[in-house]
Parts: sequence; structure tokens; C-alpha cells
Amino acid sequence: MTIDIAGLPREHTVFEISPLAELGVALHALSTPGHHPGLHGWVTATTAGLCPDLADRLHEAEFLWQTTHSDVLLPFAGLSASPGRPGATLAEELDLVDRLDDERFAGAALDFTCGTSYGKGGDVLGDPVYRDRTLALAAARGPQVLAAARQLLEDLPAFRAWLRRFLEDCDEAFFADAWRRVAPQLAADARHKAEILRHKGLAEALHAVSPAVSVDEGLTRITVDKLISGRTTAVDPAVGTGLTLVPSTFGWPHLLVLQAPGWRPVIHYPVGGPEFTGPGSVELLKLRMEALAHPMRIQLCRNLARTPYTTSELAEAHGITAPEVSRHLAVLKKAGVITTRRRGRYVLHQLDVAVVARLGSDFLEAVLR
Repeated sequence: MTIDIAGLPREHTVFEISPLAELGVALHALSTPGHHPGLHGWVTATTAGLCPDLADRLHEAEFLWQTTHSDVLLPFAGLSASPGRPGATLAEELDLVDRLDDERFAGAALDFTCGTSYGKGGDVLGDPVYRDRTLALAAARGPQVLAAARQLLEDLPAFRAWLRRFLEDCDEAFFADAWRRVAPQLAADARHKAEILRHKGLAEALHAVSPAVSVDEGLTRITVDKLISGRTTAVDPAVGTGLTLVPSTFGWPHLLVLQAPGWRPVIHYPVGGPEFTGPGSVELLKLRMEALAHPMRIQLCRNLARTPYTTSELAEAHGITAPEVSRHLAVLKKAGVITTRRRGRYVLHQLDVAVVARLGSDFLEAVLR
């Protein structure tokens, strides 16, 4: 996923905190607690404290944050007159949501979550094909989601008012307390990252955001290492020039990128979670999994996991030639799953058990990132 930044002034890259964005990922954590094992205690306590009516409404609107994070929850990015800064309070950000025109609101709510063509625009509210497709996808998620999607399409003003009341009720029920607790940490992180940007440059600031975010040497393109692909620009006079980075405490392990055409790009990044211990790129993860998937290499790893072996020993043990063993070892070495050391005239190979043991968590981190 790439963001074009050629010619973007440094001062147009800003770090900001957003109560509405944080509420969105908090709601996601409540809907999909398996993604957030570190929040188990908070999710359990919060869910137990929800009144039945609020819990029902949470299920009705969860298509906005369960599978993906709707752009509606980052409204400042969709307003051309916006300076790229969220509101200081949840109420101010809900006012920004109210300022989104109906077509943009509906497109962001449905195209991203239920829909088929993220960011392609078009007559979302008037296209019967899009409507039928949206309702079919919503129906697959249950009657409550279908009812909410149908209301959005048939009576958008009522849905917008319903959604605002729901978010306000969430704030009163549990989020206001959570925001008071996490806001100082988020503000401190945003200030710290802004200082890195100011004194050490964009590359260092992005690396501090996440090892999965980088910029090319010419400072023309930011790359976010995710399993999905997409491209947007931070230099678009029609919608304003700039990039906003928003920290989150509830978001880990998700690294979210708003990349819809006509919206200011936003990177919503996690703070306070575990350090990235796995491979720095999705490509390396794929390389390791493919290397270990071959039947003969699995057999070789059975030996290499126990003790170091030479190529000749492995060839004799498995009844294949030494050159064949060498080719398999070269694949495993390129993937970084074996280590090699010399003892006199012998070269010994051994499985890096720690690397292989991390593959499960590396895989989950990559697909959830």
C-alpha cells in the first residue's frame, strides 16, 4: 500500500489524536475480541456492563468497524476545507461527521465495509445494483446488520441521527472513562513522533510509527507493508495537501490506512502493544512459509531441529544426493530459518527454532496488520 508524497512540505505531515477514531477501534475490539488478547479484561468488563439496548445497537452498527474501519470514523479526512486535524472532543468530531455530504457518508459507510468497490465513488444511493449487492452482503452478516444497512439506504437522515446517538451513548456508557485514561498517552506519543519528524526527518518518524511503514530515499512515496494493495496521494489540491498520523491504544495489532480517493490519507497506528518480533515484511513471511512447505524440506527440518548436520549426513540419512540437499538448504537459508557455522573442514546446518516458533504469531500479525 503506497502514499505518494512527492513535493509534500514537512509541515503538512501531522500527528494528531482522535477520540472518534479511538472509539471506532474500541468498538472493533468489543466486536472481535479475538484480535485483541491484550484487551481481554477490558472487553469482558465493558461487555458485562452494557445495557441490553446498547448491546443490541452495537451489533446493528458493527459493519462500520468489525471487518474494517469505516472512513466515517475519520471524518476530518473527508472534508476538503479541513486542515487535516480531528476535533478536540468526541462531540466536535461527531459534528465533522454531520458535515460529510450524504453521498460521501453513504459511500464511506457501505463501500468500505459491506461493499464491493472501495473508493470508486459513483451514485451509491441511487444505483440499484449497488443497493442489491450491499443488502445481500449485509444479510449474510445477520438480520440486525441488514436492518441497519436497509435503513441507511432508505432513510439516510434517520440512520445518521441514529448513529450519532449510538456513539454518544457509547461515550456515556464506557468510552469517556477510557478516553480520559488513554488520551494523555496518545497525546504524548503524538508529540514524541512530531519531535522525531522535526529533528530526525520523515524516515525516522515513520520507522518509529511502525517497522511496517517506510519511505523511499527520495521522499516521494510511503510504503505500508500490508497484505492488501492500494495507492493514494497526499498531494491533491482538490481535497487538501497533507498526511495525518493518528496513534491508538486500542488498535494493536491493526495498522490502518485510509486511502480512499478524494480523502486525505491517514495512517492509524498502534502504540503500547508488543514490539514487532517477526519478519519486517510480508514477503519474508511468505518466503519462510513456502520454504517450509516442501515435503523434503520438512523432513530435513526434522533432523536440523535436533542437532547440527552436514550436507553429506543429511544426504545419507534421506537417500538423496548432496547437491539436492544443498539446493534445499539454500532455500531454507534464504528464508532465514536455518543457521550455518563452520567447524574445521565441516559446515554444520541447524534449524533456527526461535524463528520457526514465531511463524504462527508472525502470520497472524501480518494478516491482522
